[in-house]
Amino acid sequence: MRMRPTLSWTPTGQPPPGTTDPEPVIDVLGKGGVLVLSGAGISTESGIPDYRGEGGSLSRHTPMTYQDFIADAQARRRYWARSHLGWRTFGRARPNAGHRAVAAFGRHGLLSGVITQNVDGLHQAAGSEGVVELHGGLDRVVCLSCGALSPRHELARRLEEANEGFAPVAATINPDGDADLTDQQVGDFRVVPCTACGGVLKPDVVFFGENVPPERVEHCRELVRRSAAVLVLGSSLTVMSGLRFVRQAAQAGQPVLIVNRDPTRGDRHAVTRIALPLGTTLTTVAHRLGVPVDDTTAPAPPV
Repeated sequence: MRMRPTLSWTPTGQPPPGTTDPEPVIDVLGKGGVLVLSGAGISTESGIPDYRGEGGSLSRHTPMTYQDFIADAQARRRYWARSHLGWRTFGRARPNAGHRAVAAFGRHGLLSGVITQNVDGLHQAAGSEGVVELHGGLDRVVCLSCGALSPRHELARRLEEANEGFAPVAATINPDGDADLTDQQVGDFRVVPCTACGGVLKPDVVFFGENVPPERVEHCRELVRRSAAVLVLGSSLTVMSGLRFVRQAAQAGQPVLIVNRDPTRGDRHAVTRIALPLGTTLTTVAHRLGVPVDDTTAPAPPV
């Protein structure tokens, strides 16, 4: 049975207050063995909006669901037109100070792993190794018939050739790389099939309403078991795919710390929530721990 999409949550009772003191994060990271769980909020400083924060995309945009994508060819046409346009911007986003700080913590042996709910690849671009992409990555495309994987930039080239002159102006780009376009702007956009078998192509990401592969979930659960603490960065923890790991850690007595400006669904499981911007906070933490943060990142990949 596939889970129903959870797009929002309503706090019950008075949420625990946040703090502006990063000292608990410094203390926990200094001891090592910390598992990072990141969400869309860590990428906002790279120009990618989040879903639920102030001005979040869910206030004006409903993400594509797995069920709609599979069942409706017109929905796929709209999705690929918007996603193709969004990729031109999304694919050029570069890591920010928060991503670079996480990479620095990893290089200095303070982390047990990094799990990200994001599909933007920015942790890896900043230098983090062994990142578990819980919801997959937009830089890959999978065929739903034969399972062949291919790079997104190859699909982008094919879509450019099939839709010469397609250049509408999008109102905005969303966290899933989807641009806001009207049906008129989508027009008669042409979708291309798998080059191997002619099947339907889908980005190698977990859509809303789709299950995370069970082997990936178990790998993440094992990372939690091997960790001394869990540090949540920029996630509202609204969807169960990420919240379950916070619950697992809390039930095992492992401290959970959250850095997120707004209240989250996981606050009651956390030791504390630091309500500060991620980039400056993690840079401050790195400085206090004597961990140098690399200010340079790899060039943007082809799009």
